[in-house]
Amino acid sequence: MFRALNEYLESIASRDPAPRSRWEILTYPGLWAVGFYRISHWLFRGNLFFLARLINHIGRMLTAIDIHPGATIGKNLFIDHGFTVIGETAEIGDDVTIYQCVTLGGTNPTNGQGGKRHPTIADGAILGSGAQILGPITVGARARVGANAVVTKDVPEGATMVGVRARQVPVDADDYQKDFMPYGTPCSEVYDPATQKLEILQCEIEQLQKRLAQLMDQRDVKGKNKRALPEVAEAPCQAEGDLFDESPETGSDQKSA
Repeated sequence: MFRALNEYLESIASRDPAPRSRWEILTYPGLWAVGFYRISHWLFRGNLFFLARLINHIGRMLTAIDIHPGATIGKNLFIDHGFTVIGETAEIGDDVTIYQCVTLGGTNPTNGQGGKRHPTIADGAILGSGAQILGPITVGARARVGANAVVTKDVPEGATMVGVRARQVPVDADDYQKDFMPYGTPCSEVYDPATQKLEILQCEIEQLQKRLAQLMDQRDVKGKNKRALPEVAEAPCQAEGDLFDESPETGSDQKSA
């Protein structure tokens, strides 16, 4: 038990530079919320639903984090700060990081029956503050969901999702998936979708400018050729004409001869 707790504290310390010691991590509301969840989940699986909900409500009052006893959570879940909601049929893998004000929400089934209504979060995923993951979708392993993103469709493995509705950042996952990304939000400009669009537009403008310059050069070359062609053509014609044209003097001399 103590070994598992020690590994859990180490996993939190590796993702949060704020604590100076493990004792400080023991004061984190996210750690206590997960502890209350473990107890309520054990009671829930034993069909002691009222006791499970009672423990759940006590944990929510103390930590401001609401984790339904029926949710399935793997090892080393780190909930930073609080105000997070995790629904009944949500499934969370190992080493997942969730920041404040995140909701793993469910959708209302069209047939009126329960079943899988909440998302599945794979191993190593990071959910930024304010992210809303809605419905029975899957967030792939090592995926990052940026702050305030609203995700309603499956997220590929290793992808970074930002915006409302969330869209994937057009950057290869190999560029950033090796390192931990706080809040799941890329801060470098190279990962900013707005910057990506601006760079694409600048590239298109440069291409259009080059094409326009080529067309103007072709027009100038054609114009020069048109002005040069008559001079080249008239010269031999004028020379030939001189051979056959008779001046009045030449004609009169011939007649008198």
